[in-house]
Amino acid sequence: MTSRERVLQALSHTLPDRIPVDFLASPEIWQKLSEYFGVQKYNLNNSHYYDPQWEQVLKNLQIDCRVVSYDQFCDPPKQILEEGETVEWWDVMGRSTPARMWRRKKNNEYTRCIFGRKFSITGNATGRYETNLDVLEKAETIEDLQKHCWPDPEWWNFDALPELIKKINRDGEYHFRYRIGTVFELAWQLRGLEKFMMDLVLNPDMACFILDKITDILCAVTEKALSAGGALLDMVYFYDDVASQTGLLLSQKMWEEFIKPRHDRILEVAKRYNKKVMYHSDGSVRILIPELIKMGIDALNPIQPDAVGMDLKGLKKDFGCELSFHGGIDIVKTLPTGSEKDVQDEVRNRIDILGKNGGYILASSHHIQSDTPLKNVLALYDISIRS
Repeated sequence: MTSRERVLQALSHTLPDRIPVDFLASPEIWQKLSEYFGVQKYNLNNSHYYDPQWEQVLKNLQIDCRVVSYDQFCDPPKQILEEGETVEWWDVMGRSTPARMWRRKKNNEYTRCIFGRKFSITGNATGRYETNLDVLEKAETIEDLQKHCWPDPEWWNFDALPELIKKINRDGEYHFRYRIGTVFELAWQLRGLEKFMMDLVLNPDMACFILDKITDILCAVTEKALSAGGALLDMVYFYDDVASQTGLLLSQKMWEEFIKPRHDRILEVAKRYNKKVMYHSDGSVRILIPELIKMGIDALNPIQPDAVGMDLKGLKKDFGCELSFHGGIDIVKTLPTGSEKDVQDEVRNRIDILGKNGGYILASSHHIQSDTPLKNVLALYDISIRS
């Protein structure tokens, strides 16, 4: 059974030959694994779309899934760069896959994504993390928001996508998904969390302008990607954290009014191309799962069982016939502080519960963080315990 067949069979709620696995991690973990496996380092430049070094790591770990992303194929005009800014594709803290990721940065002051989100990079004992800088916080009118440097869908060119997938996936071995991006999360990152949440109540026109602008762009870009990728793409994936560890970040009524309609538009594009859809939200999202299923979500990531209401047995019992699960291995305690046995015991537990009768892709409950011991990463991906 190929990796692609394994994933597709699991997503059809049938047991494959073994549990399929996925891998997402911070750059520090990728570097550790590259050194451990003795993988050749490549001199990457702007003409490359994928890092062969990191791809070899996936092969060594026998990972079944591959990802291509919206910010891998954008090529904005140089005029958008402000004084002192340069384009960076590879030294990007947010990279969690072999795909390159477009950023513009100004020395060590800040970095911006294609939507103009701005953040600084701060070091810690084991790696780096991003601190958000609220670029639209001072906007007072719709006109102020319109002045922001919003990306144009014409900046995206997916002509290279089919050949890229064929190069990595010569024999149709792997399951490929397209990463769309985020709506609510990006909106508050641009505006500032407190300001945006206040807008939802006091200035809904401001909030809706940002949400609609992002959604319009993502839908147009996704249309281009799926048209170019065709049958080479198996799934689309988008993410919007709408919950904390204890409950939703906003009321369910507000979610239905402000978030769901924009997500419905993204889903409409994906379903028009007959693609399965995986949705990511951290935290306690159980209350939304019935609605997510009705909307057409096929798989839910990242499954954080320490969040309220996210008991694995309950999730599988109540929703396992209609929804697949992706993730589940704890990155907060088990992976960074547990023993190799703790990690493998948790893997077996997740396979026994979430993997029963299919419907499960084994992965960490978010990107594996830089404080995770290498031995625990290797324990997680020990192929002998995937049955």
